[in-house]
Amino acid sequence: MKTLIKTIALGSLLTCSAAAMADQSDYKLMVIEAQTAPQPLEQSFNSCALNVKSKNYAEAEQICTKAIALLQDADAPKFKVRQLTSFALSNRGVARLKAKNETAGLADLYEAKQLSNNDMISHNLTRAKEELAL
Repeated sequence: MKTLIKTIALGSLLTCSAAAMADQSDYKLMVIEAQTAPQPLEQSFNSCALNVKSKNYAEAEQICTKAIALLQDADAPKFKVRQLTSFALSNRGVARLKAKNETAGLADLYEAKQLSNNDMISHNLTRAKEELAL
């Protein structure tokens, strides 16, 4: 499996990387680089992506939801919180789609897209619509 790592600079407090799970035809998951965010946020955010990749979709959904809740209470600039929230929503959306919960997965991806017009989120939304023949 090819892996594409792309760093997204979000400032000195929070930095996030986007890792492709496979090639351009697969979904992309976002992770927080080590030691760039408070430990609970980094752990839940990255554990979500790891569980999706490991096909533990129910666990991934719960952990992504926890990451989203932690972001709501984050003491960081609003644009950074908004962008990280969009990444967590995208990750959760992928987990939900993989678990065959298409409606909730699409809702997460659309919400993520509204929060951040990021190429990887757009890719995930386009990929989901193609997969579901929408």
